[in-house]
Amino acid sequence: MMDNLRTKANSPFIKVLLAIIILSFVLTGVAGYMIGGSSNDAAEVNGQSISREQLQQAFSQERQSLQENLGDRFSEIAGNEEAMRALRAQALANLINSELINQYAQELNLSASDAQIEKAIFAMPIFQTNGNFDSEKYRLILKQYNVNADNFAAQIRNDLVRAQLAKAFTGSDFALPSEVKTYAELFLQEREIRTATLSLADAQAKQSVTEDEIKAYYDANHDSFISPEKVKVSYVEIDATTLPEQTVSDEELKTYYEQNLKNYTQAEQKHYSMIQVASEKEANAIVDELKTGANFETLAAEKSTDKFSAGNKGVIGWMEEASTPAEIADAKLTEKGQISAPVKSGESFVIFRLDDIKPESVKSFDSVKDGLKTTLSQEKNVKQFYDLQQKVSEAATNDNESLASVEEVSGLKVATTDWFDKNNPPEALKFPKVINEIFSERLVDKNGSTGINSDVINVEGDRAFVVRVTEYKPEQIESLETVKPEIEALVKRQKANAVLKAEGDKLLAALKEGKGESALSAANVTFTAPETVSRVMPQTPITGAAMAMAKPVDGKATYATARDAQDNLVIIQLDKVTAGKASEEELAQLTREYQGMMAASVNEALMLNLRNNAKIEEFNVE
Repeated sequence: MMDNLRTKANSPFIKVLLAIIILSFVLTGVAGYMIGGSSNDAAEVNGQSISREQLQQAFSQERQSLQENLGDRFSEIAGNEEAMRALRAQALANLINSELINQYAQELNLSASDAQIEKAIFAMPIFQTNGNFDSEKYRLILKQYNVNADNFAAQIRNDLVRAQLAKAFTGSDFALPSEVKTYAELFLQEREIRTATLSLADAQAKQSVTEDEIKAYYDANHDSFISPEKVKVSYVEIDATTLPEQTVSDEELKTYYEQNLKNYTQAEQKHYSMIQVASEKEANAIVDELKTGANFETLAAEKSTDKFSAGNKGVIGWMEEASTPAEIADAKLTEKGQISAPVKSGESFVIFRLDDIKPESVKSFDSVKDGLKTTLSQEKNVKQFYDLQQKVSEAATNDNESLASVEEVSGLKVATTDWFDKNNPPEALKFPKVINEIFSERLVDKNGSTGINSDVINVEGDRAFVVRVTEYKPEQIESLETVKPEIEALVKRQKANAVLKAEGDKLLAALKEGKGESALSAANVTFTAPETVSRVMPQTPITGAAMAMAKPVDGKATYATARDAQDNLVIIQLDKVTAGKASEEELAQLTREYQGMMAASVNEALMLNLRNNAKIEEFNVE
């Protein structure tokens, strides 16, 4: 499960370093970074604990990333316990690798300056408004997620240090031109081949199988003929898209608007700037300067000890009364341009300026009517869907004899299936949550169907199901008579493969001895016209085999056999190998690829060395 350092460097270290920080700190909180070691550990790396909380956070992020990449297909993975265990193990391996890198960076005394930290924070889109850093947004986001600014800066310092280490191993531009030229010649190499095919289907059609052979194969391969547990199911599907569209009257819209007028009211907003200094004396001196005409923005940039607002010329941003900090509210600024007396804030003193005022405004009914109509009709549609689910749930629970009551209260028809197993459900029921419920102990036990209706099962696409297992077949070994045709085909295929191998070996030997023409003629096989293959064309088993063959020597062709996608035996004659020639553009691209390969090798060796020399303990994290 170990990822090499190249992979790590391409994600949190370099390409999405700042995004990962935001995801870790702002979107999911900082618990994973702030919790120390305890008896509730997932792992220890050289005595440094990785908590279960950290693992759960990392697992959730891996899961979210996978869901975003797979879309609708994610539900198939989410329902697979083995896949989820593997994903959790991957998350833990990543945490261990990350901790090893942190420890190694500390050993090398790598560091990041305050200016680098400030620059990184200013560059984070989540803290920006119209492309510029917004100190008020920064403050509110940290406050919303209960993140201490000093801890946040410390973590960014840590990640920037790790980025330096990653760049040291992945950022080198060094690559010998001769090495790249050799790599290009190999990568773009072309090979001229001819092929002769021995058909598996033709050989299989000529085979015969006795009853004794069929019986022997069956007796030796019982485990290959186990029929999984199967069920027949009756079900009712609730599909929101088939329910009647709900409408909203103008009277309803007007009533809703008047009852929720506050939702359409923009409270008064005030725009503030600030200058923060260490002492009251210094603050009073700045107030005196401002009274004599000094420029507020200049003083904020030059003298404010608050790095983030100072970098924005003192600007804090717009805020409503409800979100205005007590220090600003207590300054009682009411007019544009008004400057406060020094206000004590912690160990510092702050001067606030009221820059501008936006008065309270109310959106008119006509301006929100269309959007409101869409919203209320959607709410009615959703309510209709869930009200129907509630009725269906009550009916399914109160009458476990069948789905007749569900059919009656919903007006929906009960559907039935033929026999199916867990891995091959009918298309209509192909949802992991539905299949898991059908084969759960609630609906099926050792005696077969429990005769119980499921509760409502919600799936993606605004759909829901109620199911019951009507018939059940346990896992069992199929009878010989049932699988006889399958075994007959398998034995014939085995015999045909043996025939092809023997024939192929014979032809290959003849070709290498220079007697191939007569051998091919006797076998009624001919070579195709020459074709050119390379590593840059779509790859097939034959292409791959041809690119791995020994080169012709002194113009003498070389030969090999391979199986194609249909399992036919293919004899390959390699006539000529031409070294690749790269254009300037291709050479530049291949240089980057070559550098990446070299960096990956170095990073993988580093990661392997760190792991080999570390004391790593993984605990039960299920």
